[in-house]
Amino acid sequence: MRRRLVTVYVTLLVAACLALAVPLCVSIAARGTSDMMLDRINDTARFAGLAEPSVLTGNEGTLSAELAAYEEVYGIMALVVDRDGEVVVSSRPGLTLADLDPNGWPEGGEAISGPVRTALAGNRMGADSVVWPWQEGPLIVAEPIGRSGEVVGAAVTFSPTESLRRATTVQWGVAWLVATALMLVGITAAGPLTRWILRPIDDLDEATRAVSGGSLDTRVRTAAGPDELRRLGESFNQMADTITSMLESQRTFVAYAGHQVRNPLAALRLRVDGLSRHLGQEGAQDHRLALDEVDRLTRICDGLLTLARAEDAEHSMVWEDAREVAEDRVAAWLPIADRAGAELTCEGASDVSVPCAEGTLDQALDVLIDNALKFGGAEVRIVVHVDEPVRYEEGGGHLDMRVVDDGPGLPAEELERATEPFWRDGGGAGGGSGLGLSIVVTLLELQGAELTLRPAHPNGIDARIRLPLP
Repeated sequence: MRRRLVTVYVTLLVAACLALAVPLCVSIAARGTSDMMLDRINDTARFAGLAEPSVLTGNEGTLSAELAAYEEVYGIMALVVDRDGEVVVSSRPGLTLADLDPNGWPEGGEAISGPVRTALAGNRMGADSVVWPWQEGPLIVAEPIGRSGEVVGAAVTFSPTESLRRATTVQWGVAWLVATALMLVGITAAGPLTRWILRPIDDLDEATRAVSGGSLDTRVRTAAGPDELRRLGESFNQMADTITSMLESQRTFVAYAGHQVRNPLAALRLRVDGLSRHLGQEGAQDHRLALDEVDRLTRICDGLLTLARAEDAEHSMVWEDAREVAEDRVAAWLPIADRAGAELTCEGASDVSVPCAEGTLDQALDVLIDNALKFGGAEVRIVVHVDEPVRYEEGGGHLDMRVVDDGPGLPAEELERATEPFWRDGGGAGGGSGLGLSIVVTLLELQGAELTLRPAHPNGIDARIRLPLP
């Protein structure tokens, strides 16, 4: 939009300067020509008034001296012709009509030039012609000489136009210099002017980017700017307020529901667990399944609480030893792995510290190990691997922590969807809530990390956590 606005502005500026400069140049040339023409018409009319006796009698008298003095003072040749175009008297001896045109005479095969023919026809010249800087040749002015309403001859002056064309060229140069300066000043001001015009739109764009990036408290200033943009900014602020309110209500509801349900579930598990001594051998299997369902509901509530807190809370960053965290989580899950008949180990680099949001790396590894145990099948082998850190030439780097299992795995298209909230393999097979991996992604985003899922070889899932290094 900025480029389009600058293009339109510069185009209009250039068009406006040209619309002013071109008529001004035409006016300058026409005014100079008119001043010179009127002056020559007056002089030629005076000579026509003095030349009547000479044309009638054929005697030059004092007119020859008058014309000679006129040429000597002003450098303008003059002569008087009769009705047949024959020279009666001139400003210098032997001067003819053919001698006055530097480009040759007569033009177009005519014996007498157009202005002279007009004068001999009894018509006076107008002052509507224009001498342009690129034209050459003299300015010819002819006035009829009449007696008793009859034209008996014409007085003709031939004025050089070099000085007039030079003056017109200089004035044109000044006019175009001023127009060019105005265009340059206008073009230079195009950038700041465009930024000033688009400032409300830039503010709205920045606010939109901030809100889309998670800064829901960002608002647009609506105190200044055009009415249309102020209304747009107010609508944006109202939309942001509505979205913020909806998200807050959603988080509050999730946290409240998870917390309120968690306590009754804990009491329910105690009561169900206490029923074991009243059951016989035939009811042990159902009792164990009931406990598993209560545990599953408890995990769902814990996931909801974790997700709500992760999206709403501010987390402090701490330095943690990646290998030490991995070994702690493996040690915590080993009893569960042993009961499931799974093999759980930790390997890889040691003494590698990474900045993490406090508690997030532990929770992320817990979810990934839990998923591997839950969906890996009997006798699954799970390895928590800490890769060597990678450093970049320009500075910084990353550390990969992987949870790899050799279970049945998932197709590539399903791996891409596995991090979506409430998505479950095969439409819910396996009893998962569909929140685990979504929680991991949310926790890792708090510290600029990321989770990728890819197939392991020959089978299984390779869940990779990439943590940025400063």
